[in-house]
Amino acid sequence: MNVKDKVTLLAGGAGGLGTAMAEKLCAHGAIVYLLDLDEEKGQKICKELKASGGQAHFMKIDLTCEESWQSTITKIMKQEKTIDVLINNAGINIRKPIEEMSIDEWSTMMLVNTGSVFLGCKYVIPVMKKQGNGSIINTSSVCGLIGHKYTPEAYTATKGAVTLLTKSVAARYGSYGIRSNSIHPSTVNTPLVEVVLKDPARAAERIGEVPLGRLATTDDVANAVLYLASEEASFLNGVSLPVDGGVTCY
Repeated sequence: MNVKDKVTLLAGGAGGLGTAMAEKLCAHGAIVYLLDLDEEKGQKICKELKASGGQAHFMKIDLTCEESWQSTITKIMKQEKTIDVLINNAGINIRKPIEEMSIDEWSTMMLVNTGSVFLGCKYVIPVMKKQGNGSIINTSSVCGLIGHKYTPEAYTATKGAVTLLTKSVAARYGSYGIRSNSIHPSTVNTPLVEVVLKDPARAAERIGEVPLGRLATTDDVANAVLYLASEEASFLNGVSLPVDGGVTCY
């Protein structure tokens, strides 16, 4: 996949999925900026990427803060003069059903899961418009495509919003050479998920719903991001790409 020397902003880059995406992109020659609030973890990942020959940088940013996005984009543009790819990958999940969730918890999830995507798009689109090209990739979920009985309603609502925000950006800004696509993973086998699925009933639920009979890996998701960022995906715009082993077939 051709992403060599593409300046790539990875928002939420210090998490498990973000790390896998960064590793994959760096391995294929992209210039990756990890954007995250967790400076200690972000710097550690950045150091490891550089030790492996990657072109990686870390910038501390509050992804829900407009001023933080403004200053970060300004700094990156001074250094690179271009932004080729934006990956909006930040997200949280307050695991409560709707009848137990407070409006403040709902608002927090909306701010992180949709507000960070909104702000990333808002401040990167003018750069991409001016240069006449760019790729925006938003991490949604299978819950951005279907109702999911094992997932809190608030999380599903945020991911559904990301899905249609992605398509709206694709429709409005495609004429400027900007592609906007979303990825939709099912349950990903991360260390946190491994702890949750030590409960045999929970494991049976999650694996049982996947026609391929296994959980997604971080590599499965990172490979999808690599493709959408690459020149090989140059005619994909407004796509909602499931990385789910067939969960959304039902």
